[in-house]
Amino acid sequence: MDKFLELSEKVSNFVRERDWEKFHNPKDVAISISIEAAELLENFQWRNDKEVDKMLEREDYLNRITEEMADVMIYLIVLSNKLGVNLIDIALKKIKKNEEKYPVSKFKGNAFP
Repeated sequence: MDKFLELSEKVSNFVRERDWEKFHNPKDVAISISIEAAELLENFQWRNDKEVDKMLEREDYLNRITEEMADVMIYLIVLSNKLGVNLIDIALKKIKKNEEKYPVSKFKGNAFP
């Protein structure tokens, strides 16, 4: 089985087994994504790049970051399941759109053309 499909099914089962579908409307799940993303950001707040690089060498710090990343991903999967969209497909579609919007010939090494 595809790893992403396996993860998506595990997330769906986790939610269903706890009867949490009633709480997972698109608005509240989007709010939860934002909250988890803010918790991810909190790990970097008030630290410069050198401090972050040093802290990333610590397993406990890296673990906190990866757990928040997982929370964001899980809520994205919950939302994609709720909306009936394939998260991989929409991400690939968005990458293609970005490739057209930001061609290498104009944007390589530059944030602005």
